[in-house]
Formats: sequence, C-alpha cells, structure tokens
Amino acid sequence: QVQLVESGGGLVPPGGSLTLSCAATGSIFSIYAMSWYRQGPGKERELVAAIGNGHITNYADSVKGRFTISRDSAKNTVYLQMNSLRPDDTAVYYCNAGIRTTTVEGLLDFWGQGTQVTVSS
Repeated sequence: QVQLVESGGGLVPPGGSLTLSCAATGSIFSIYAMSWYRQGPGKERELVAAIGNGHITNYADSVKGRFTISRDSAKNTVYLQMNSLRPDDTAVYYCNAGIRTTTVEGLLDFWGQGTQVTVSS
C-alpha cells in the first residue's frame, strides 16, 4: 500500500558531501515522523537522524554538525544532507516513516530498500 524509495547513494571521497532522498508513494493519508537509519558491514542498524511533522530533529552524536535532515511534506519526501563525510559513514542507509494510510487504521511503520553510501578515496 505504501512504498519508500531511496536515492542519492554512491561513492564519495572523504570530506565530500552527498544528499539522500526518500519519497513515499501509495495510499498515504498523512506522514508523521521520518528518519534515516544506517547499517555498516558487520554492525547493527542504527538511527542516524529523525524529523517529526513539527520539524523537530534528532541526530546521532556521530553525525551532529555534519548531517542535516529535512522534509518536504508536499512531496512526501525526506532528505539527508551529509557533509564532511568520513570512511566510518560507509553503510547502507535506510529510510523509515510513520504513515497513516487511507486503507488501514493506525500509524504504520514503513522502510525503504536501502541505498549504499561508500566514503573512500
């Protein structure tokens, strides 16, 4: 009923910048919080950044001051602007959103398929 599609991943040198996008499509009534997670090789998936529908944001300590999460509600899209990238930022990045649909009651949790970000020279 709802799909999240990420884009913008790729290879970037240390110190570089990259912007990820995640667009939600389908039977959407409203979108509440949206967030980005990541999972590096051999590591647990971790929260990177989150943004509520009131634009309150939360960041992992490791990315504070370097990453910025934002959203365009009219486009059902969340972005992650990543600056000063480090090799440790290398991971698969996943989009997550809490969404009310037009077909099912309640707030549902959806995940994107993931997009690879590799920071390397």
